[in-house]
Amino acid sequence: MVSATGRSGDSAENGGVSNIRQRVFQGGDWSGDMATRRHSSTGAYQGQRPRKGRHTVTEQRNCPEGAAAEMELDNGTRVQKFILLGFGVGQQERFLLLVFFGILYVVTLAENITIITLVVLDTHLSRLPMYILLGNFSWLEICYVSTTAPRMLFDLASPYGIIPFSDCFLQFYLLFSFGATENFFLSAMALDRYLAICHPLHYPQLMTQESCYHLVVACWICGFMGYVVPVIMMSKMSFCGPNVIDHFLCDPGPILALACPPLGVTPIVFQFCANVLILGNVLFAVLSYAIVILTLLKPSFEGKRRKAFSTISFHIVVVTLFYGSVAGMYLAPDGENQRETAKAITLFYTSATPFLNPMIYCLRNDQVKEALQRLSKRKLRFR
Repeated sequence: MVSATGRSGDSAENGGVSNIRQRVFQGGDWSGDMATRRHSSTGAYQGQRPRKGRHTVTEQRNCPEGAAAEMELDNGTRVQKFILLGFGVGQQERFLLLVFFGILYVVTLAENITIITLVVLDTHLSRLPMYILLGNFSWLEICYVSTTAPRMLFDLASPYGIIPFSDCFLQFYLLFSFGATENFFLSAMALDRYLAICHPLHYPQLMTQESCYHLVVACWICGFMGYVVPVIMMSKMSFCGPNVIDHFLCDPGPILALACPPLGVTPIVFQFCANVLILGNVLFAVLSYAIVILTLLKPSFEGKRRKAFSTISFHIVVVTLFYGSVAGMYLAPDGENQRETAKAITLFYTSATPFLNPMIYCLRNDQVKEALQRLSKRKLRFR
C-alpha cells in the first residue's frame, strides 16, 4: 500500500495522507495487484493489457474528493491525473526539505540574474562572445530550475502530490528540452574556447557578435526540437493504472512504467533521441577541450598557458558536473535502490548544478569582478 505523498503508515491525524490501492477486479474476485507487475529495463510493465470487461478499481482511505485520478474506461484506461510520491519522508523531514530547497532556489535565481544583469549592463562584457553565451546560459539555468523547483516545493508543502496529465507531460517536455538546450550551450562554449585559443588570429572574424547570436538561436531551436516526437508519442499512449509515479517529477522512466503494454517503439524512439543529443554533444565538448589542452601544452603557449588553463578549467568543471550526473543515470545499478538513486541524481542535476554553475564560472573570473566594480561605481555616481 502506497500513500499519495510517498509515506506509508502515517495516520490521517498526522497529515491526512491518502492511501491508494489499485487492483484489477473481475467477476467479483480480486485477480491480482497491479503493483506487482515486473518492470523491464526501461521501467515498462511486462504484464498483459487488461482484457475487455476488466475494470480498474481504486480503493481510497481518507482521500479528499478528487484526490484519486479520474479514469475513463474504454478497454484501456485513460489516466487524467498522476500522483507524485516525492521523497517518501515524514512531515518534519518534508518541512526541512521545503526550507532547504526554497532557499536554494532563491539563491540560484539571484546568482543567475546577477550574471545576466552584468552582461546586459556592462558595455565591455556585452560585446564578448563568451559572455553573450554565458548570459544566455544563465537565463537557461533559470528556466531549467524553474521547471522543477516550484512544483517540488508545492508538493512538499501540500499533503497530496497530484499533477494533471497535461501538466505532467508539459513538465517532462520542458525539463528535457531545457536539458537538451544546455547540452548545445555547453558545446557552443567549448567551440568558443577552441576558436579563441587554437585560432586566435581568425577568432574575431569567426566569432562575431552576429555569429554568436546565431549560435545562441540555433542552440535554443535544436534543444526544443529534440524531444517533440518522443513526448507526443508518449502522451498518446494508454495508461491502465496505477497512476502513482515514484518520483518528485514527471520522468519518462516512471511514466513508461504506467503505460499499458504493448509499448511499441516509443521507448526506443525516446532512447534514440536522448542518446544522439547527449552522446553527440559529449563527444564534441570532449574533443574540443582535448584539442585546446594539447594546444596549450605547446612551447609557444608557455607565457599564456596559466591564464588560458584558468579560463577553460571552469568550463571543464561545469561540463564534468553536468555530464557526470547524466552518466550516473546510465550507470545506476538495477535493484531496489535504483529508484532512490535515480531521484538523488535527478535532484543533483536539476537543483544543485544550476546553483553551482554561476559560482564556478565567476568565482575567480577577473573580468566579472571588474564588471562588478564598474557597476558599483556607476551606482555610486547616481546617488
